[in-house]
Amino acid sequence: MEKVKGKQSLIEKDRRHVWHHISPYSENNLPMVVAEGKGSWITDHEGNRYLDGMSGLWCVNVGYGREVLAQAAFEQMKIMPYVPMTNTHEPAILLAEKLNELLDDDYMIFYSNSGSDANEVAFKVARQYHQQNGDANRYKIISRYRAYHGSSMGALSATGQAIRKYKYEPLVSGFLHVAPPDNYRKPEGISIEEYNVQKAQEIEDTIIWEQKDTIAAVIMEPLITGGGVIIPHPVYVEKVQEICRKHGVLFIMDEVICGFGRTGQMFGHQHFNIKPDIISMAKGLTSAYLPLSVTAVRKDIYEAFKNNEENSHLRHVNTFGGNPAACALALKNIEIIEQENLVARSAELGNKLLRELEGLRNHPYVGDIRGLGFLAGIEIVEDKLTKEPGSKERVAKIIADCKANGLIVGKNGDTVDGYNNIITLSPPLSSTDDDLEFILAVLRKVFAANQ
Repeated sequence: MEKVKGKQSLIEKDRRHVWHHISPYSENNLPMVVAEGKGSWITDHEGNRYLDGMSGLWCVNVGYGREVLAQAAFEQMKIMPYVPMTNTHEPAILLAEKLNELLDDDYMIFYSNSGSDANEVAFKVARQYHQQNGDANRYKIISRYRAYHGSSMGALSATGQAIRKYKYEPLVSGFLHVAPPDNYRKPEGISIEEYNVQKAQEIEDTIIWEQKDTIAAVIMEPLITGGGVIIPHPVYVEKVQEICRKHGVLFIMDEVICGFGRTGQMFGHQHFNIKPDIISMAKGLTSAYLPLSVTAVRKDIYEAFKNNEENSHLRHVNTFGGNPAACALALKNIEIIEQENLVARSAELGNKLLRELEGLRNHPYVGDIRGLGFLAGIEIVEDKLTKEPGSKERVAKIIADCKANGLIVGKNGDTVDGYNNIITLSPPLSSTDDDLEFILAVLRKVFAANQ
């Protein structure tokens, strides 16, 4: 009895002291106190086990309980726990070298804490680069509706999710938005390739309409993840790069979720024939064991910051960015990804997941199923003919029923009013065949009960 009282006391203390992320307050919907994780599974303080079908927040790529990662951080902490990146240290140097190897290119690596931070740096770099290149008018950033690029004020300004911005506006000026290609909802009578070219052309139209010498950069994810798993045709991404090159606009690729094997390539943009100017990354970089993010900047862009004029250096600092323990852990995390062949495993698991989910296409409330690598979205609709988005009550019940059966799934929450209707899956890349079978069994059971 005393043990139970202790657990209840923990919840009471949480209610008294902790403000939960992106969660409406509810007297009845108590937070889960997660006590332990191993592989793809987490255990709450009551002893209930759940397969974490979202890898936390799209991030625990190598799974939970990797003692070797804790050991890597511990060993570094014993030697040197902290160095500000006004100087440098060996793990930061070796990690930067390794990232360039993985990117198969030559970038300068700037370290921060989170994806939001990494994108903030990208925006600063883009604007200052143009200033120092003689293009002082270039300050506007183009992104897409439904995309998420972070919660800090600049990154939130780039984000194309109205609910995330609601009650925080006005935000930062100079951020423009265009519609992404949504192949499920494309107009009739046009091919997917033609539709994607049209959507890319809308970016060029915006560049022209906004006066092309005012546009600094375009930012996008390889596919929109948290905004609903919206996957472009390759022609779209390649056309956008072509447009950016044509107009002297920098191309920023947000790899915060898609990086480190999630899409079945080491980086999501490697599915396409492109070379981004700037790349942001986080999450899977350390599999979320410690906070770390990167803004990778192409070498020729970095050259503009090397002159001796006053204030020509990048005047950005991050106290914890490039923490030695986090960098050492990231190196070990990448080693695990390579040694266990988790990039190929991601593609294998994802292909099987999508193949086995095909049977759900006949479900009366399933409009579309899509994915790339071990990342998938199931779009819930009220009417398959009109494609009216599924109600929040219907989506919430599916999520709750999955949890009741031991599976944590996500959704594109707090994005665009009326369009928070995509069930999302992003399990650890280290998931076993049995883990995948469990995911599929629960989804089949839940959808069969929700007809």
